[in-house]
Amino acid sequence: MGVLAGKVVLVTGAAGGIGRECALLAAREGAKVIVNDIGGGLNGKDAGDAAPAQKTANDIKAAGGEAVANSDSIASMPAVQAMFQQALDTFGGLHAVISPAGILRDSMLHKMADEDWDKVIEVHLRGAYNVTRATLAYFREQQDGAYVHFTSTSGLIGNLGQANYAAAKLGVMGLSRIIAMEGAQKNVRSNVIAPFAWTRMVASIPVKDEASAERVERIRRTMRADQVATLAVALCAPGARTTSGQIFAARGDEVILFSQPRPIRSIARAGGWDAHTLAEQGLAAMAPSYFDLGPTASVFAYDPI
Repeated sequence: MGVLAGKVVLVTGAAGGIGRECALLAAREGAKVIVNDIGGGLNGKDAGDAAPAQKTANDIKAAGGEAVANSDSIASMPAVQAMFQQALDTFGGLHAVISPAGILRDSMLHKMADEDWDKVIEVHLRGAYNVTRATLAYFREQQDGAYVHFTSTSGLIGNLGQANYAAAKLGVMGLSRIIAMEGAQKNVRSNVIAPFAWTRMVASIPVKDEASAERVERIRRTMRADQVATLAVALCAPGARTTSGQIFAARGDEVILFSQPRPIRSIARAGGWDAHTLAEQGLAAMAPSYFDLGPTASVFAYDPI
């Protein structure tokens, strides 16, 4: 019997990459799956093709599972409410939401179009809010529910050219933390995953030199979407009911637990600070504890396991 036997799971962005692997694995583990994907491009344009979501649903059914397709956008609250109702009407309930759906519109911040900022925030952060808000009261009432949201090392650590994506993904981290805190007494859990996997998002990374080409090739070879899906599905399982409010990464065969912001050093001065003494003395005293400006690759500089 699978770890999600008897459960109903909504998976967004499930036509390809991590979302598809999450949907397929959830079904293999016994869940009935609502397969959501807008069928658009990586930048969120040309949406409205129902075929990609339907293909994942058909593949689940061909393997003996139960699934229904949905091609609406998580950026729309009415659309997400309809997804939830579809779960109730089709399968009689809902127990978990796995939501890796997303888009990229990369640009250096000083060149970023307002539309590209707004759209990325809308899909990632507003989308995470929508899928939670539409289902949370139901989860609380049944005292059973799990959210797996997706953050990114672009937000946790930083990457050039992704200010919109980083801001949205760090927001998702904060949202998940509050969901976990507020849901603790009602057995409603929320965790986030920063995924490392070869997906069309990663494939879109510009390769500018030999070092970046080698790094992208390592990702393609050793960090797969199904490895991320294993963690996502495990976090929805009843056996993970004591795990909530955490930040994980899945990197090849590694599962990484991230720290969360906590004080690391403080300074005080008798009589208080003025701007001069704080700038010249206080901040200088703290400087050895500062974090550098290195991107994700500088933190995860070793080959994946």
